[in-house]
Amino acid sequence: MLFFNGFRLMQALVYIGLAFAPAQIHGLSLESLRFALVVTLPYLLFAVAALALTRRCVPYAKAAVSIWLVVDIIAAVLALSAIDYSRIGIAMMLAVNLGVGALILSLRVSSFFAALATLGLLGRALFIQHGGGGGGESSLLESALFGVAYFAITTLCHVLSRQLRASEALAEQRSTDLANLSQVNELIIRRMKTGVLLVDDANRIHQINESAWMLLGNPSAEQRDLGRLAPELSRRLYHWMTSGKLDETATQLADGVPEVVPRFSRLAPNDDSLVLIFLDDTSLVSRRAEELTLSSLGRLSASIAHEIRNPLAAIRYSAQLLAESESMDSADQRMVEIINNHCVRLNEIIENILQLSRRERSRPETLDLGRWAQSFVDEYKQGNDIGNDTLRVVVGGPTAVAALADPQQLQQVAWNLVQNALRYGRMPGEPARVIVIVRTGEHGEPILEVTDRGPGIAPKVATQIFEPFYTTHEYGTGLGLYLARQMAEANQASLEYVRVAGGGSCFRLVLTPAQMGRMAGEATGT
Repeated sequence: MLFFNGFRLMQALVYIGLAFAPAQIHGLSLESLRFALVVTLPYLLFAVAALALTRRCVPYAKAAVSIWLVVDIIAAVLALSAIDYSRIGIAMMLAVNLGVGALILSLRVSSFFAALATLGLLGRALFIQHGGGGGGESSLLESALFGVAYFAITTLCHVLSRQLRASEALAEQRSTDLANLSQVNELIIRRMKTGVLLVDDANRIHQINESAWMLLGNPSAEQRDLGRLAPELSRRLYHWMTSGKLDETATQLADGVPEVVPRFSRLAPNDDSLVLIFLDDTSLVSRRAEELTLSSLGRLSASIAHEIRNPLAAIRYSAQLLAESESMDSADQRMVEIINNHCVRLNEIIENILQLSRRERSRPETLDLGRWAQSFVDEYKQGNDIGNDTLRVVVGGPTAVAALADPQQLQQVAWNLVQNALRYGRMPGEPARVIVIVRTGEHGEPILEVTDRGPGIAPKVATQIFEPFYTTHEYGTGLGLYLARQMAEANQASLEYVRVAGGGSCFRLVLTPAQMGRMAGEATGT
């Protein structure tokens, strides 16, 4: 629009220059000079006003351009009548107005203005012809040819405008996609567990992600000199750049941080101006090795458990038959009882090991957590003799607590937690008091808690209770809480131990809200 109004101002000045050129003034009558003045000066004032109001007219671009084109066509037709000797130049300048207008307006509106300009030229030519002026037929032919040119220019400029808009929209979309991709890449690099640094040939750090920042001992943002932050890393970088050999021994870059194994890579071949440094945390490598070992151990244990199961069933069945014998004395009965008890314990160990190896996929459902907890407690009491111990459900709040979880896996987690609470959560000589609490967290998340009023768990032990094969009981396997946490994570939930003030323990299971779970399922297409 600024170009459009600037061209109009130049166009008005050209009209004035043509009308009052010294070479032409002598050939014009006083009446013709007055008419030219009446036509060109108002148009000049209009052009100046339009140029001054360009920014304010931007929100109403189409309406403003339409008004401007009407004035341009009227001014051009009148200028042709006042300055007949420059009619070709004036008609050609009007084509520029129509072409620029077609870049902004639709094809139908642009064609309307092209037709209006053509009718104006043809009307002037007909007026000259019927008025008895000379050259009426040639003027009519010129007007018709200019009309054809106006339609062609309008159509061409409109097509060009549409292509330019499409290209601009595509460029803007690609710019947005590129910006989003850049943000995603930056976020991925920032959240990587592997430390990443970008160092130039002056040994200055340009970029660093969170993992590298922590592995360097959390330095301040102003510290960018690698030689001062990590002398050993700087030495290895210099050794690699000069000799091409990589020192793969682990090193500690700061006090209180894990050891790392640095790796180096150039951004471009044979260019040492920028080098990427990767810091592999050895503790993560050890953890991966531990997970692989645990997985292999689980498969091996499962195969052994299958082999033990059949002989164990035969032993237990034989012991039950012996217990039914009437000729056994009390000492033999006690021996048979010991055999049965140990068979039950071995069967529990085998079940835990088989669960460790199965890792069944969760099938989440929307559950009313309060009703589910009450049904679970009733079922537990029917299937297990709890004696003088108490087990009850408390639901916090009048509204239902909806959660997304696999009912079968949630029951295994809750059964394990309740079993441990009834077994270990009691004071000496007193019955156990276990409460299953269902409530909503501060942020609306459904929470299931199993609490007891026992002696609690020592802080040192509490940090290790979820590790596999860790147990403080002589008959424990150390797999119960580990399997419970694994099944909780399979349901996008978290299981943690919370010490209760005044004595006791609390195992808190934070589940996924049902609405959030549906949204996640829709987002992943499941």
